[in-house]
Amino acid sequence: MENEPVALEETQKTDPAMEPRFKVVDWDKDLVDWRKPLLWQVGHLGEKYDEWVHQPVTRPIRLFHSDLIEGLSKTVWYSVPIIWVPLVLYLSWSYYRTFAQGNVRLFTSFTTEYTVAVPKSMFPGLFMLGTFLWSLIEYLIHRFLFHMKPPSDSYYLIMLHFVMHVQHHKAPFDGSRLVFPPVPASLVIGVFYLCMQLILPEAVGGTVFAGGLLGYVLYDMTHYYLHFGSPHKGSYLYSLKAHHVKHHFAHQKSGFGISTKLWDYCFHTLTPEKPHLKTQ
Repeated sequence: MENEPVALEETQKTDPAMEPRFKVVDWDKDLVDWRKPLLWQVGHLGEKYDEWVHQPVTRPIRLFHSDLIEGLSKTVWYSVPIIWVPLVLYLSWSYYRTFAQGNVRLFTSFTTEYTVAVPKSMFPGLFMLGTFLWSLIEYLIHRFLFHMKPPSDSYYLIMLHFVMHVQHHKAPFDGSRLVFPPVPASLVIGVFYLCMQLILPEAVGGTVFAGGLLGYVLYDMTHYYLHFGSPHKGSYLYSLKAHHVKHHFAHQKSGFGISTKLWDYCFHTLTPEKPHLKTQ
């Protein structure tokens, strides 16, 4: 196999629970032509798509014919903190100053008689609320959107399913596709920001959004580390990595939390533990 990542070798030096299992592929006889962009091919797989896409390989994926669009669909991991952390800091400082002016009130859209003042002491709590809510959004998107099963007779839904997330399951060690590229991320983040501004007063919604944006950054960085990092055995990150490895290579219908297993506990979607052998 070509381009086998160093991270794979490091992972295989750990215990068997952390060992990825890849399909040995005859590239000339696979269901797709790997010499061509895959996105336009996967829609034709039909009923064979679900089985094919959950047989991981170690080579990188090309999705698009256009070099420009292909470039926009990939990124390096450090683009995420470089681009989004300054925005988190700017929004946090800006909305904290708004809170400090003492004129932020809830329910102004519904009534002018019973509005509630929001003091600046609420800023840290609202920020942390945003980070916490992101962990739930992360879980829900991963479980119900990224892991939906498209109809086998729908060419375009299969393509959408593949490009949104499951190409990552086909090539889990393609480092250029492990974090969300800035251009499509900007569109999604912009929609979330507008929703928060419509639902809540500007400073409240903006603060919750800033906390959620930090949660997203931590999520993407954690996800990258779970694939390429070597956490110390017994640590929290080691537990997360074992959880994520099982999600990729054994239990794709469970283990949807990336930055935390909290929601997998709450919704009973934890990956099964390896049974312990009984001793005589």
